[in-house]
Amino acid sequence: MPVLPLSVCVFCGARAGSDPAFAQAGRDMGQLIAQRGWRLVYGAGDIGIMGEVARAAQTGGAPTFGVIPTHLMQVEKGRQSLSTLVVTETMHERKKVMFTNSDAIVVLPGGAGSLDEFFEVLTWRQLGLHKKPILLLNTNGYWKPLAQLIDHVIEQGFAEANVRSFFSVVDTIPEIETLLTAYQLQHALA
Repeated sequence: MPVLPLSVCVFCGARAGSDPAFAQAGRDMGQLIAQRGWRLVYGAGDIGIMGEVARAAQTGGAPTFGVIPTHLMQVEKGRQSLSTLVVTETMHERKKVMFTNSDAIVVLPGGAGSLDEFFEVLTWRQLGLHKKPILLLNTNGYWKPLAQLIDHVIEQGFAEANVRSFFSVVDTIPEIETLLTAYQLQHALA
């Protein structure tokens, strides 16, 4: 039985951040998506880490599915040369369209928007609304404080311990490749 291509939603910063490794992680993620024959689902911007992921994916020949709200077209320099571009009215609609058009979620370093996206898909998972893998790429320890915060939330009784099992913190792109490839094969056999 042929394995269907994976659609990978990448949430990440519309800024490059202060560590050059963050932009490199974006390029590496885009290259991985292209090399594996997967589709990139992302916020359609052409700036920051988001732009790095998209350019690398497109350069490698990956199909790209971008979603951007009208009010961010100028701010995030909405990339026009995508395989599919969806323009939404709201940020919430953007997240919903990205999520429904993906099989897995990868979160690269980012700011408040990336945190919002992560917590929304994590909450949906906690509520049993999906079983898609959620992977945090912990470039140079970026997500370590977030993982500690979630452990604190669990310790303080505001979440069950199983919330920690709803996402994985990984340090490298090869780890992401291993986990998503396993998910892809498992999904194909289901």
